[in-house]
Amino acid sequence: MLYPILAQTPPIMDAWGSVTDLGAELIEGEGHIYGKMLFGAPDSALSCAYFGVTKGEFRMVYPFNEHAVVVEGDATLTDLNTGIAQRFGIGDAWFVEKGTPVSWEVHSDRFVKNYCASA
Repeated sequence: MLYPILAQTPPIMDAWGSVTDLGAELIEGEGHIYGKMLFGAPDSALSCAYFGVTKGEFRMVYPFNEHAVVVEGDATLTDLNTGIAQRFGIGDAWFVEKGTPVSWEVHSDRFVKNYCASA
């Protein structure tokens, strides 16, 4: 099946709880998360989904390798190992290795990415 990944047109997403449910440390904001699985499941060796989060700040250690593309909003991600920060907006992408501690600062009311994750 083909899944078009279009900027500013994420699908209707389901409530997934809070960033703390993912093991993240919430620093500021409510940290509500939303998502829509496209392939696999969160515990699959390979998965693809949309992930959304509300404005705020949190820290987490990545539980998988991830390639992601921003489809809505903007956020600054900081690699806490190196201190390097990068602001990402619509159309920007990143790859992060499993085990990397990352600080997220979501600037927009909602931030949505499409991601592909591997264990």
